[in-house]
Formats: sequence, structure tokens, C-alpha cells
Amino acid sequence: MKGTKNVEISWFIPTTGDGRYLGSEVGSRVTDLAYLTQIAQAVDNLGYHSVLLPTGNSCEDSWVIASALLPATKRLRFLVAIRPGIMSPTVAARMASTFDRLSGGRLLINVVTGGDPHEAAADGVFLPHDERYAVTDEFLSIWRSIMAGETSSFEGKYLHVKDARVYYPALQQPHPTLYFGGSSNAGIELAARQVDVYLTWGEPPALVAEKIARVREAAAKQGRTLRFGIRLHVIVRETNEAAWRDANDLIRYVNKDVVERARQGLAKFDSEGQRRMAELVRGSAENLEVSPNLWSGIGLVRSGAGTALVGDAETVAQRMLEYADLGIDSFILSGYPHLEEAYRVKELLFPLLPIHHSDPAASIHDRHPADFVGNEFRPVRNG
Repeated sequence: MKGTKNVEISWFIPTTGDGRYLGSEVGSRVTDLAYLTQIAQAVDNLGYHSVLLPTGNSCEDSWVIASALLPATKRLRFLVAIRPGIMSPTVAARMASTFDRLSGGRLLINVVTGGDPHEAAADGVFLPHDERYAVTDEFLSIWRSIMAGETSSFEGKYLHVKDARVYYPALQQPHPTLYFGGSSNAGIELAARQVDVYLTWGEPPALVAEKIARVREAAAKQGRTLRFGIRLHVIVRETNEAAWRDANDLIRYVNKDVVERARQGLAKFDSEGQRRMAELVRGSAENLEVSPNLWSGIGLVRSGAGTALVGDAETVAQRMLEYADLGIDSFILSGYPHLEEAYRVKELLFPLLPIHHSDPAASIHDRHPADFVGNEFRPVRNG
């Protein structure tokens, strides 16, 4: 590989459910706090960079789960969603600052506009696709300003705040890292202006390369550069034969009725990224290898990340390094069941990858604020 740089490997907290098979109650697990804590502690002890907590009406609330897992972990970062249009930017800033301070700088932010209009309507949001991104743009303008310590008065088309500020700043300055994924033109333009790490689903490398080029060009026009990440499942085993056998076993209970019900649900989405994922699924358990070792079987039944890298450790590591050569340096991985697969990925893949996971507190400077006087200012520190 051509001078591959260091990469970060993160994992996933399955608040939507977990088990040995997809689309079936067979082998399913209760994803209660005890089980999610097992996963978080394992991932923390194994040395992963962070965990992604999903968001949406089919998930447990990501902020509540992250707060519950925080005291059970030591170094693990939490990638938690803020939801423009559903949350106030000032409330989201206070939540982020508080979590970042209490965790010792272990917060990462996932900016989610939402890809399901029906879910958005259930939360009181009735805007079409591009307008949701316009709201997100205004939201992040306010959020980034006050997270950086400014007092913001902002009047946009959708959002209006006056003298907004964060009284207790986050440890990470100017703010915790912002992750975001959006494949539409509106999403890419938003990423170019506002975020730090652009995320893509696990598409074939040629499609990922094309998307990265578009984002880089848009960011350059804004005088900015972004990092890039990818969201993938992995089925890695000691042999290719074992990996493909387990991939097919994962969907042994996925029949035509299950696929059709899933397709009807996913058809409600207006997400360009979800449309691109759906195109990789041909509607059956056959011919699902959409590029070498990239398998779309998971997309038969679930939204979002629908592809997995399948193979022995050397092969999967090689495919990951191919993505790294395109510019990907953040890999957010998962596998079923998530507890056992976290160990397997650590044992088989970590030794083959140029991994660098920094100490989350290495570059943090706490301001040690005093109490506010009259809810307006802090005393000047003597000396």
C-alpha cells in the first residue's frame, strides 16, 4: 500500500438489538444496560478509539446510554448524535459541554439530519430533504459559535437565538470533533462548510473515491480540509472459507417475506446515502458480493450500514488499507454479536493495521471556572 497513514478503529453499541442472526428472534439478545456495559467495557479494555451510539426512534436514546456507560469506562470516547430540527442548538451545546467535561474530553459529535421523513414527522419536523440540511447549517453555525466561547445572536430562516452562550465550556476546544454523513449535494455542501470528519457508508472503493473527491473539492472552495471515515460491518475469520460460511449463516433466517417487509420500510427514506446502499442489495441472498470481499447481505434487512468486509484477517486488512489509501482514516466497525466480534476484530485485525489511538485528554486544557456571579460573569482569578 502506498504510504498508508495511521487509522482509528471504533466500534458500535447495538441499542437497536443484537444477536447471532439477522431478521430473527433466534439467537437474539436482550440489549439491556448490563449487556451494553459488557460491550463498552470490552471495547474500552481492548483499546478501540471510540464507540458509535445510533440515534432514531428504533434506538434507545444515545445521550442517556452514553451517560450510563461513562462511569463504567476509562478511556473510551463516545460518538453521540445531535439532531438539528429536533433539538435546540443551545440545549445541544450545553449537553455536549457537560458530557465533555464530566468525561474528561471523551465526547465526539455525530451530526444527524435524519433520512426518514416519517420519523421526522413523528418528532414534529415536516421539512423536505434539502430544507432539513438548511436547518442543520443554521444549527451548526450557532452551535459552533457558542461552543467556541462566543455569545451568539443569530436570526436565520429557521432558527433565531439572542445572546446565546455556553457558561461552562467543553474541555475540547473549540468543540468536540464533528462527524457527519450525507451523500446528497446538500449534504456534501454542508459538510464542506461545517464539519470535521465526513462519513460514508461502506460502498465499493470506486464509489467512495468519487465521493471523497467531491467532498474535498467542495471543502477546498470553503478554504477547508476534512478528514474521512467509513461505517462498515466486518466478518473476519482465520480463513476465507470460514468467513463466507459465517456471512451466509448470519442471514439464514432472512427469507423473501422478511426482505420485502424491510424493503417497504426502507422505501420511506429520502436519504441519498440510503438509496445508494439499497442499490447494492439485489433482493436475495445470492450475488451479494458487490466488490471484492464487500458483502451487502446485511442491507437486506437493515437501514444505514448494509455492507460488511468478509474474509480472513489478511484479506480484510488489505481491503481496509485500500480505503485508507483513498483518504479514510476513521473506521467505525461492527459485527454480530457485538461483544464477541469486538474481541475477534482486536485479535485478528489490530496487529495488521497501522493503528494510532491518542489519549483523549492529551491536548485538553481545563479552564477551572469559578462560580458565576449574578448568572453573568465569573470572578477574576487572583495571581
